[in-house]
Amino acid sequence: MKYLGIESSDLVKLGGIHTAREICQQPELWRRAWEDVNQQEPALLKFMDEALANTRRIILAGAGTSAFIGLSLRGVFQRATGLPTDSVATTDIVSHPKDYLHPDIPTLLISFARSGNSPESVASIALADEICKTCYHLIITCNPDGKLAHYSSKSRHYIFNLPPEANDQSLAMTSSYSTMLLVGLLIAKVRQLKSLAPDVDTLIQYGRKLIELYAGDFREIAQKNFNRAVFLGSGPFFGTATESHLKLQEFTDGKVICKNDSYLGFRHGPKAVVDESTLVVYLLTNNTYALHYEKDLIEAMKKGRPPLLEIGISESAIKDLTLQHAFQLSENGKKIEEELLTVCYILPAQLLGFYKSIALGLMPDAPSATGAITRVVEGVNIYSLT
Repeated sequence: MKYLGIESSDLVKLGGIHTAREICQQPELWRRAWEDVNQQEPALLKFMDEALANTRRIILAGAGTSAFIGLSLRGVFQRATGLPTDSVATTDIVSHPKDYLHPDIPTLLISFARSGNSPESVASIALADEICKTCYHLIITCNPDGKLAHYSSKSRHYIFNLPPEANDQSLAMTSSYSTMLLVGLLIAKVRQLKSLAPDVDTLIQYGRKLIELYAGDFREIAQKNFNRAVFLGSGPFFGTATESHLKLQEFTDGKVICKNDSYLGFRHGPKAVVDESTLVVYLLTNNTYALHYEKDLIEAMKKGRPPLLEIGISESAIKDLTLQHAFQLSENGKKIEEELLTVCYILPAQLLGFYKSIALGLMPDAPSATGAITRVVEGVNIYSLT
């Protein structure tokens, strides 16, 4: 059997069988996650109604890759609930809890975690219980056996366990990230769940297209001699750009140094990083208003040092935009909700990272040659507030 165009037996030798399988399984996992959310809809509605009626803010939290989910979901949660919503990494909450948690501000803390065993994940929930007089917890995790899934909180809480396959075995999170992101998005819109069915079907089609039709293109791009990469995304795609930069950097063990930014933010200094060894990836919105700013930045890239290669990821073809590689997902002009695109827009970085890891002689399942990074962070001591 082949995954990403490579025989399973060869993937085992290359140390990439888990990663390849976990990238490929994502569209099917999205379908199962959609079904699970639908099955739990009554219980989720009951919990969310109570939580939103008794809280005044929402915090979206996670460590590392799991933290970036909140960057993509902050806007949709704030619009859907009418509550101020912040994306705050658990690593920030743990070191400076009183900067984010207040006794007199009732809070809904939504936690994302693959293993649920990262020290900061459990500590941030405990700190919220300790500091906030009123706190609700929604825990979204890929590991039903993890500490988060079994956390005994004095506060009202709801635990959503993803299908077991989402608990990636590879060091770098792939299907765990995208599936938790989708679940979070669906819960934000749980009152409109049924109306999202056609868009979820289209999302799954887009994911399959990226994997089945475009994987070979990303394999060729990974062979090119770039040692820097920039991922640009605005609004909900800023989270995707942030995760994309980490993914390629993790898979290449830091041999490709990566950066992320928004389109407007990139003009204010960070654009200086671009040189002849830089790959630039544009994550393009289907929001007509925001697209004006994205196209302007791409035009401005003609001034200064040219990058090695520019890639565009978009739902549909964009008028008056010419790039060396343009990957379009829609074949009939169909348009799905902007936030849903963040779920599949992470696939290009995963594919680039996987193929670049192999090209550099690394093992995608465990690319850190020195063990500097591990699947579950180790060595973090948690201290008492008092």
